[in-house]
Amino acid sequence: MTTIPRVTLADIESAATLLGGVAIRTPMEESRWLSSLVKGTVQLKCENLQRTGSFKIRGAYTRMSRLTEDERARGVVAASAGNHAQGVALAAQMLGISATVFMPDGAPIPKLNATRGYGAEVVFHGSTIDEALVEALAFADRTGAVLIHPFDHPDIVAGQGTCGLEIIEQAPQAATVLVPTGGGGLIAGIATAVKELRPDVRVVGVQAEQAAAYPASLAQGHPVALATMNTMADGIAVGRPGEVPFRSIAEYVDEVVTVSEESISRALVLLLERAKLVVEPAGAVAVAAVLDHAATLRLPAVAVLSGGNVDPLLLGKLIRHGMASAGRYLQLRVRIPDRPGGLARLLVELADAGANVLEVVHERLSTTLSVDEVEVLLQLETRGTDHAETVVARLREHGYRVEQPG
Repeated sequence: MTTIPRVTLADIESAATLLGGVAIRTPMEESRWLSSLVKGTVQLKCENLQRTGSFKIRGAYTRMSRLTEDERARGVVAASAGNHAQGVALAAQMLGISATVFMPDGAPIPKLNATRGYGAEVVFHGSTIDEALVEALAFADRTGAVLIHPFDHPDIVAGQGTCGLEIIEQAPQAATVLVPTGGGGLIAGIATAVKELRPDVRVVGVQAEQAAAYPASLAQGHPVALATMNTMADGIAVGRPGEVPFRSIAEYVDEVVTVSEESISRALVLLLERAKLVVEPAGAVAVAAVLDHAATLRLPAVAVLSGGNVDPLLLGKLIRHGMASAGRYLQLRVRIPDRPGGLARLLVELADAGANVLEVVHERLSTTLSVDEVEVLLQLETRGTDHAETVVARLREHGYRVEQPG
C-alpha cells in the first residue's frame, strides 16, 4: 500500500525561505463593505496581485527548484487551465528549464498569451483540466519530461502553504480563513500552516457547487471523481481531489462549502465595484461564501482571492451576469393598449420610477392578447433588488399587467 506523503509546517517554512525574492508577500486588505455586511472584520488576502496573477508561482517554483540537474535537462510538463501554466512557465524561465503545458480547449486567452510569453510551449487537449492532465502524463512517459502536477505533490502543497504563513502574520486575530478549493493544493497548504500555528482558527474550503468533488470525497474518506462539471470558475474545476492534499484537508480543514454560479458572479462584480480588484471567478468564491454565510460566519475572517486572470470578454459577460444576480437588470413583460401614446406613457412611468430602459421589443402575435393589446418585453437597469421590486409595484399600481419571465 502506497504511503501518502504528509506535508509539515517545517516543509512550508523551508519553502518560504526558498521563495524569498521569487513570490511577493501579497497585500492583506480590510474590506469595509464586506465588514459592514457581516458586522465584523473581513480581510482580503490578495493573491490576485501575486506574480503571474495567482498563488501558483509559490508551488511551481518550490517544486521545480528542487529538481536534479538530470531532471532539469529533460524539461518539465504541466496541465492547467491557465494559472498553474503561468506559474510553471515563469518558474521554468527563472530556472532555465524548458516547459510544455497542456491546456484544455477554451482556456482563457490572457492565460494562454502569458504562458507563451514566459517561454513555455502550449498544447491544447481535451475540455477539462483532468483530460489535459492525462495527456500531460502521456507526454511525460514519451519524452522523460518531469510532470509538475498542479496540486498533487508535497512540494506544491508546501509552496502554496507559504500563503498561510503570511495570513497568520498579517491577520493574527483571524477566526476564520476561507479558501478557494479545486484540486486542493492551496487549501491543504494554508490549512497546514494555519492549524499548526493557530489551531483555534476555522479553515473553510469553498467550491463551485457544480464542480464540488470534496464534500462527497471527505464523506467517503478518499478522493472520488465527479462524473461531470459545469462552472464559470475554471480555475477550480477539478474533477478528482489529489491524494496528497486530501490527506491534509481531511486532517485540518473544518468544512467545505459550495457556492452557486449566481453567488460567484455577484461576488466578482462587487469586488470590482467596491474593492476595485479584478478577480477571476475561481478567485471570487471565498467572497461568495462570505456573502452566502454572513449570518453564521465566525469573525474576524479572511477571504483568499486566489487569482485575477480573467479574459476581458468573459469579464464583460460575468459583469452582466453578476448585475442580473444582484437585481441590477430586470426583465419584464407588460401589456399596454395598442394605440398611439401607449408605449410613451409606459416609458414615462418607468422614467419616473428611476429605471433605465435598455431594450424594448413589441409582441403582437400571441393568441393570449386581445386585438387592442400589445405586449412589450422590456430590459431594464435598476439600482438593485429593492429598486426592482419598487418598479414592478409602481407599474401594477398604475394598472399595468406585469410578468417577470423565468
